[in-house]
Amino acid sequence: MTETLDNIIRGCQAGDSRAQRELYVLFKDKMFGICLRYAGNFDDAQDIVHDGFVKIFMKIGQFRFEGSFEGWMRRIMVNTSLEKYRMHCQVININDFTKEIDNTDSSDFSTEISARELVRFVQELSPRYRMVFNLYAIEGYSHKEISNMMDITEGTSKSNLSRARAILQEKVRKYFSQTAKIK
Repeated sequence: MTETLDNIIRGCQAGDSRAQRELYVLFKDKMFGICLRYAGNFDDAQDIVHDGFVKIFMKIGQFRFEGSFEGWMRRIMVNTSLEKYRMHCQVININDFTKEIDNTDSSDFSTEISARELVRFVQELSPRYRMVFNLYAIEGYSHKEISNMMDITEGTSKSNLSRARAILQEKVRKYFSQTAKIK
């Protein structure tokens, strides 16, 4: 952690509004990117970021300079996103999940798929499948952590991930078979 960031954090812990502004400017874009994967749209992502920063500033006194500050903030943003999910029972966009789809046998496919199409496929998943897929494949949480966050069993988390992958792989296969017929 840089000395400058340490000073900003200490300022935030002391309630310095200038330090809070600096911290917000320093991390808002990264945190927005995280929240956008969970939000249904741009406005929802902004709301989550706002709520997350409010929580960060309320809890910053608990940060003990052990481990990554950015990781600590990220966890708060993900938890804020999960709270919004629980309140509204809907989950949102995933922007980067191509590595999960790589398990699909693409040797027969003679065309490429756009990121926009992949995002659309994930958006078509049920809210629970999307949440589990995002937490596991994108955020790197374990099934045990997901089960605790979402109040489901580990087995349900594993099952939801397996079903989400199967659905996505089928959507990719259909997409490629349809685009191959067009060419």
